[in-house]
Amino acid sequence: MAGADRVHPYVPNSVPEVKARMLAEIGIDSIDTLYEDIPEELRFKGKLKIPDGITSEMELERHLENVLSENKTCRENISFLGGGCYQHYVPAICDEIAGRSEFLTAYAGEPYEDHGRFQALFEYQSLMGELLEMDVVNVPTYDWGQAASTSIRMAGRITGRKVVLVADTISPDRLQVIRTYCEPVMRIDSVEHSNRTAGLDMEDLRTRLDDSVAGLYLENPSYFGTVEESGRTIADALHANGSVFIVGVDPLSLGVLAPPSQYGADIACGDIQGLGNHMYFGGALGGFIGTRDEEKYVMEYPSRLFGICKTERAGEWGFGDVAYGRTSFAVREQGKEFVGTAAALYGISAAVYLSLMGPEGMRELDQNIMQKSQYAMKRLSELDGVRLRFDAFHFKEFVVDFSATGRTVGAINSALLAQGIFAGKDLGDDFAELEGCALYAVTEVLRREDIDRLVDALRAYLS
Repeated sequence: MAGADRVHPYVPNSVPEVKARMLAEIGIDSIDTLYEDIPEELRFKGKLKIPDGITSEMELERHLENVLSENKTCRENISFLGGGCYQHYVPAICDEIAGRSEFLTAYAGEPYEDHGRFQALFEYQSLMGELLEMDVVNVPTYDWGQAASTSIRMAGRITGRKVVLVADTISPDRLQVIRTYCEPVMRIDSVEHSNRTAGLDMEDLRTRLDDSVAGLYLENPSYFGTVEESGRTIADALHANGSVFIVGVDPLSLGVLAPPSQYGADIACGDIQGLGNHMYFGGALGGFIGTRDEEKYVMEYPSRLFGICKTERAGEWGFGDVAYGRTSFAVREQGKEFVGTAAALYGISAAVYLSLMGPEGMRELDQNIMQKSQYAMKRLSELDGVRLRFDAFHFKEFVVDFSATGRTVGAINSALLAQGIFAGKDLGDDFAELEGCALYAVTEVLRREDIDRLVDALRAYLS
């Protein structure tokens, strides 16, 4: 249609004749009749500021391509950004399997006869359990933030206590999610870190432990990429206090680092974005929670768990929910926590990725990342006025201090962006003591020449 009567091609039933027939069918003359209970002063009288519909598919495609061309992506730029979402290589088979219609279109594994998806997620749980050396792993939830928050709430229910200590070296975004999710049901207190190593300050921890503390949550590697070396000491102190030890971990680091279970963690959580999932502009996140196979932990999971059992037919196996009655799907508002749509599809990609890599592949990948990150740290620290902030073992990420260069991180990042380089995340806004510092990430997709290009561009700008 032309002019004022032109319909919007992507708004269903916007054709005037169709709307008129719908109104006649329900016996009213105007759509305003449906809104008569809404006071006049609350009704919007103007015209919505939305563009006219593009009726030609060819013109629509051209319009979208022009909009998307404004994006600056990691395809045409070198990226040293991390902080929670990383550019790792995704094998083509991960996309091929996750894109199959029976996986891509199935909502939360329903209907119940969808045993193929149930089995795929059972295999994901099994692979993650082997990687974490934990007995039980849930179907992926929204992201690490929710997984950490749920782990903390689980600790509160298990111990009956209301205070959780959180290391002050965790992701600031994740801390906001934790506070939003857990307060006011629980109180979140922070524990300080060593200014030299970024490791947990054990004296500060010991002064805070009492019979109100449900547990401690820390991330290893930390948000700064540093590795906590006092895990067993921390676990012993917490367990002596009757508290739960919760560790957030990058699962991709476990090819070389010991899993949290080996140094006494009761609950492990994290994100599977790095396991065969693209960045998707920050959207491909999926949180996991892992524990021992003990009833006091299993029955506090709010999210779905898939198990395996024999069927009545010989040689056949079935896959389905474990202890379904504990979930909000079964008991609604009486559930431990309310759980909705999961990020299960990303778990299938992670299962494919882990199946391809195996233990040896994960080890080789992590060694590659460590070698490249160590090379980047060495080259950057050779620049005048540039130093590394923490004296610790790092995995993938590290903090670079530019405060002695006389240039701000913002100015440095702008200069590097003009050279096609996404530089490190400015930490000054979230950590006052790290003003002038930036968080850099190095993954396997970066080449030696990419790191050299960063160093050369920095040297030219700082000179």
